[in-house]
Amino acid sequence: MAQYMLSIYQPDGEPPPPNALEKVMHDIHALRRELQAAGAWVFAGGLHPPGTATVVRLKNGTVLTTDGPFVEGKEHIGGFSVIDVADLDAALAWARKYARALTLDGSSGLAVEVRPLQPEH
Repeated sequence: MAQYMLSIYQPDGEPPPPNALEKVMHDIHALRRELQAAGAWVFAGGLHPPGTATVVRLKNGTVLTTDGPFVEGKEHIGGFSVIDVADLDAALAWARKYARALTLDGSSGLAVEVRPLQPEH
């Protein structure tokens, strides 16, 4: 088995109103139950907006701490799930289910990045 992180990208700005998100959240909770029943769910989490981020880095021997995200963009990671599945094909199958669930209008939704985790040594 291999672990994969499914990162959910969302646009910057205000989230849709709660009534618009109701179906999405229902579908995401159903998908989590399906992952748990399949034994593939490891953990998941939602993130606060990128403006709440703090970046810490070493530069010229000094540790610098700055507010905000490292990279500015029009999208940010809003949440993620870590799953444990047989291979990339299985991870992509779950990502497709997330992509279908993460839509407000049924035609286009949020992007889901699939990336393998490195094994522990």
